[in-house]
This record gives sequence, C-alpha cells and structure tokens, in this order.
Amino acid sequence: MAAKEEVKQNPLWLAIEEKLLELDPQALAEHSLEATVKRLAAELDAAGYKVSKYAGGMIELRSALEDMRRIGRPPLKDLNDALRSCTLDDMDDPYRVAERLITNVGKDWSKLKRSERRSEVIRMVEETRLDLLVAKAKALPGDGGIRLLIEEKVAPGLVIGRLEITQDKLDQVNAEIARERAERTRVASLLAVVEGKSDEERIKHLIDNNVAEPLIMEMAQVDGAAMDRAKQAMEAELKEKQRLEEEAAARRKAEAEGPALENIPADRMLEYIASIREILEFSDQEKDIRVMCEQSSIPKALVDIAVSDPTKLDELEQKAQG
Repeated sequence: MAAKEEVKQNPLWLAIEEKLLELDPQALAEHSLEATVKRLAAELDAAGYKVSKYAGGMIELRSALEDMRRIGRPPLKDLNDALRSCTLDDMDDPYRVAERLITNVGKDWSKLKRSERRSEVIRMVEETRLDLLVAKAKALPGDGGIRLLIEEKVAPGLVIGRLEITQDKLDQVNAEIARERAERTRVASLLAVVEGKSDEERIKHLIDNNVAEPLIMEMAQVDGAAMDRAKQAMEAELKEKQRLEEEAAARRKAEAEGPALENIPADRMLEYIASIREILEFSDQEKDIRVMCEQSSIPKALVDIAVSDPTKLDELEQKAQG
C-alpha cells in the first residue's frame, strides 16, 4: 500500500492569498468589497481559521485585499507563476531560489519579505522541486525513477507515495544500490593495486577479478578501443597458455604410456614381458591387467598387446633374445 504524504494546514496569510486567487475582479469593487470581506471571512472560519473571531485575522484579510487592489492581481499569482517557470536545474539550492523569488516578487508584494513568510516560500520551492523530480522520475524506464529519488535523498514515504510503489519494491531497489556501491568499493581497491600501470594492465587486472565491462570503462576511465586491445591481448595469452598446457599434457601422457615398442631396449623388453606373464597368471580381466601393468610401469604399447593378442608376446620375446 502506498504511503500518504502528511498534509498540514497552511498559515493564515497563505490561506487568505489562496482565497484571493479565486476572486472575480468585480468582488473588489467598492460596492461589493464589504460583502467580499464577510464571505471570505466566513469561508476561512469554516476552514478552521476563525478569522471573524479575532481582530487580527480581519485586519490581515483586509490588508491582503488592499494589496490585491493596489497590484491589480492576486499577489500569490506572481509567486506561483515564478515557481512554475523554474526548471529542475534552477532548483539546486532551494534556499537560494526562495531568496531570489522573495526579492523579485517582493518588489510589488512587500509583505512577502516578512521573516515568518520566508519558511513558507522555502517549503513551496521544495514542493515544486519535488514535483519536478517526480515528473522526471516517472518518465524514466525501469527502476530509474526510484533510483533518482533515492539518490536525491527524497524521504522513503514520499518515494512510495509519489511513485505508487510498495515498500518491498523500494527495499529491493535499495538493496541493489547497496550491492552496486559495494562493488564500486571493491573495484576501487582493485584499481589501487595497479595504480600507475598501463591501461592494458589495469583492464586485465579488473577482468581477471570478474568486474563488468561497463564498470571497468567508467572507473578505470578507459574507452571501448582500450577494452578491445586488452581483451585481444588476453585472448592471445590464453591461447599460448592453452598451447603450453596441451604440450605439457601430451608430454605427461607420453611419459605415463612409456616408449614405443621399437624404442624399448632388448633387456628391458624381456623384463617387461616377464612381468606381464606374471600378471596374466593372476588375472585375465582387461581392467585388472591394465591397472597392474600401470603399477609396474610397463609401457602402454606392451599392455595393449597383452590384452588384445598375448601370443604376440612370444614373438617379441624371441626377437629380444636375438
């Protein structure tokens, strides 16, 4: 359920000025002025201000009407128009914006410069800024709008209420932002390790540590061309590493299999054949024969013969005996 924004009653001076926005110019004519005063007082009484009960309230109402007659329009209209003309870029500092508006609008409406009205002008500026932020947020795709309001430090309740999302959704986006910040901290630490190194070395270091490419480009301040060069260099290194590993594996395999038949010296041939005959007496199962031959370091070429054509061992033995 979306959170609701807290609504508080405006101060009397602002409530009066908002009433003046609704007035027809004829209501300020001399013949209708008193009737207008009484009607506005009654409406403000009904809204909880009790204007007609206190002399101060009636004085403030009459004074506001006189300002409107003097200026020729509701003074609050000038302030509202000035606020509507502001863009989000103008709202970087609400206090500075409020001071500017008070100075400009206060040229005709001097009461706006009173200290007690300054806080309300600041509030109006902040509300206008929030409205502009929300409008921008709603135009962003995905969770971009939620992220914008979080980054702008908008109160969680306002984010939920203005964007009509759930608390769970806000918690989810906050968790994602926390993970991203943690990852940025990790990447900053990784970059510190390779500080002063070439772009290629820094990129390689980050790729080796599973950093996403967009984040590498942003935090290492490199472009796509540098990324491509680093990846190409890594591919070449990887291929060379793979080649060396394959060669080493082939050597280990050759060493494990032992020499080819033609490379086995006669005396070793006789020793191997004698060992094979002992193994064949123990078992006629190929798996057992191979395991025991491997344990006895008998060349694979002889083992293959022992399990496929044992009679050929006699021929090899005679040849080795000369």
